Parts: sequence; C-alpha cells; structure tokens
Amino acid sequence: MLITFIDREKELDFMESLWQKENSFLPIYGRRRVGKTRLVKESIGGKPSVYYLARNSTYRDNLLEFSRGVLEKYPSPYLTPSSFSSFADVFRYLSEKGKLIVVIDEFPYLIQSDKKVLSECQYIVDEVVRNSKIHLILVGSSVGMMEEHVLSQKTPLYGRRDGQIRLQPLDFFSSWKLLGVDMEEAVKIYGVTGGIPAYLLLFSGFEDVKEVAFAKQGFLYAEGDFLLSSELREPRVYKLILKAVAEGRRRFNEISTFTGIPRSNLFKYVEVLERLGFLRREVPVTAPPKTKNTRYAIADNYVAFYFRFVERYRNEVELESLDFWGEFLEDYNRYLGEVFEGVAREFLLRLNRAGKLPFKFTRIGKWWHKGEEIDLVALNEKEREVLFVEVKWKDLKEREARGILKDLERKGELVGLDGWEKGYGLIAKEVEGKERLREDGWLVWDLEDIRRVPSER
Repeated sequence: MLITFIDREKELDFMESLWQKENSFLPIYGRRRVGKTRLVKESIGGKPSVYYLARNSTYRDNLLEFSRGVLEKYPSPYLTPSSFSSFADVFRYLSEKGKLIVVIDEFPYLIQSDKKVLSECQYIVDEVVRNSKIHLILVGSSVGMMEEHVLSQKTPLYGRRDGQIRLQPLDFFSSWKLLGVDMEEAVKIYGVTGGIPAYLLLFSGFEDVKEVAFAKQGFLYAEGDFLLSSELREPRVYKLILKAVAEGRRRFNEISTFTGIPRSNLFKYVEVLERLGFLRREVPVTAPPKTKNTRYAIADNYVAFYFRFVERYRNEVELESLDFWGEFLEDYNRYLGEVFEGVAREFLLRLNRAGKLPFKFTRIGKWWHKGEEIDLVALNEKEREVLFVEVKWKDLKEREARGILKDLERKGELVGLDGWEKGYGLIAKEVEGKERLREDGWLVWDLEDIRRVPSER
C-alpha cells in the first residue's frame, strides 16, 4: 500500500465484505478532496470493474461517455456507444459479463443532468443489479445532494443500499504519518489542512503555507469558496455565519448579532451547516440533553483557517504582500490552542482504548460555566470516575505546570461531581519536570508522550 493511502482499513474491509456477496449497491460520499476516489480505486484494484467519472453535462453526453467506457472494457462487434438509449440498457449489457464492480463517480452531476436518473437507478438496482453479479457504487462529493437524493426517505433509491460510507477526514495521527514531519510541525500543518489528504500532500513543512494559502495561485487560497459553492446554492449567508464563528462568536445570540440574521431565520442556516459537517454544536459534557447552554465551533480545520486567516488577509494577498506574516504567526499560535485540544482528545481516546488510563471513560468533552472552563473532561458515569485535563499549546516550566494543575483542582470542584473519584491531568508541548509531577499524583503528557501513543489498526 502506498504511503499516500492510509487509515481506510475499516472502509476497505467493509467494501471487501460486500464483494463477497452475490451483488450489492453502495453509496459513498464525503466532502471534496477527502479521498473517496482513491478509496474506490484501492478497493477495486485487481477486480473486474468499470469506473466512470460523471461530467457536469447533459444526460445524453454522460450516457455516451459511460457507454464508450463500458465498450472499451467489454467490447462488442455489434454495438457502438450510441447503441444504448439509457443507462439501464448499459447495465443490462453489463449484467451478462459476470461478476464485476461498476463505479459512477460524482453521481450528483447525473442527478443535475436529469432527475429521471433517480428512477432509472431504482430500476437498475431492483431489476438488474439484484438479478446479476453487479456491484454498484455511486460516489458523490456533494454531501447534501447524496443525502437528499440517494439516502433520504424521499428518494426512489431509499432502502435499497447494502450500507453506506460517509468518508471522514483522517485523524491527526494518520495525518502525521502521511506528512512524515516531526510532531510539532505536524500540528502546525494540521491546523491549516485538517485531515484532508489532498491538502496534507501540499506540505513538506509549515512554511509552505505562504505559497499554498497566501498566494493568489495557491491551491488553498480559493478552495474555501469552491468547497461551499459545491454544497450550497447561495453560499453568501453561510459564509457570513462561518466567519462569525471563526472570529469567536460562538453563541447563537452572538452569531445573530454579528450577521444581522434574525434568530428565527438563523436556525435553518445553522442546521444546514451542521448537517454538512461545517459546524459543530457543543454542550458541556455534564449538561442534560436539552440544555440551552450551547455554543458552536467550526468542525473542519481548513474551513476554520480559511475564514479566520485567508479571508482576513485577502487584500494583502491580492497585492502580493506578506507584510502581515509576523501578525499572522502570533495569532496562528493562539489558534493552534484549539487545534491542539483536538489532538489531545484523540490522544486520550487512544490511551483509553489501549487501557493506559486509570479508568475507562465512556464520555469525553469540554465543560464550561459562566467564566470558568475546562478543556477536556472524561467521565465514567457508572463507576463515578472523572478525569479533568487542561491543554496548553506551549512549553511549561514545572512551576507553571503546578499552577495550572492546582487551578484545575479548583475548577474541578465547580463541576459538581461530589463523591466521584477525581483525577487531574495536563497536556502541553513540553513540560519541564513532568516525572516529579507524576510522582505527586498528576497525569502529565507532552509531545514526547504523544509521539509514543499506542498505534491502532
């Protein structure tokens, strides 16, 4: 397996399990550049298959190109691409070719070309796929269109799939492996790219951000607009909401005030951004399910970076000036505090699965109340055990670390878990004297420890 293809073992195993069946229908979807096509090509390698990348064109044009690809793979002396009058005709022809996989990539383009494609696909699945050895995979980068037209109850295809894969970005540890740089550099790059493989491969070091995101020709300079335009018909309002959250307006009222969107209208926009994976709703980990103590965060590192930094420095970039670089680095270091919290959360989850913590937690999240906040709180409600953890993207002297841990003890009492077994931890870039802190009963980790995190299949 190539180094540029990692951390998709579960998806590949699932796709292989479908291949062992007589036939199957599998939708695969996820945001642009997340690696859907690469996953599919890795899965179908060595198997009889037809792969077609749909075009943003007419139904007839797509049918001709699909037919041409099929006849190149399975030629006939009696047929030409124009011999087929529908996709169903092509699939009936393929049904005579034995066991094979048919992939239609960027399927939303076909939906846009003619809505009758959905009813035609229903017929193809019911009457052709299920009576043959065809394994059909439909792939789409428009999360909204795939959910609405392929997966929802309103679509003719509802209930016919043998599963679905919504491909997620790589986690931090897989991103670090892909980057092949030291961990501190990986965190800096991850703050720009998140776990999007196509973005990660643009970087050999963090300094590349100058050419990649802060140059007019840079791949990530305009990618934010392309990403939103591929999902939303009128992205202007959604961009305003994301800009508000990126600049620190996390609560619903703050977003409404910043954007000028009335609360009654804002709900539907926020709901769409949540569903598409751009926004994440957060509540304190100990709060009841229907709490109103909510706030929002941008769920994707690249989107957060784009609206916090690329949008801010657009004028300078257009003038081909990097005069803002020092100011950017200072603010970016603050921004990395939240990025590192995400890394720390992944680290604790891995330790938890490996049984390397004092207890197995069943929930983890943030906690806040009024002006107080704890970065990570891990709970086992059945055993009444809790671990409070502060996360700092900085190097700490032993005295500083002790001060943070003492204050964490104070804040832990405010959470109100009386009678629970409590533990206190700290995760930072580097912690001086961490062995002495551990001897005193604290849990302390830094990048050196995160580098040695238990690996997972």
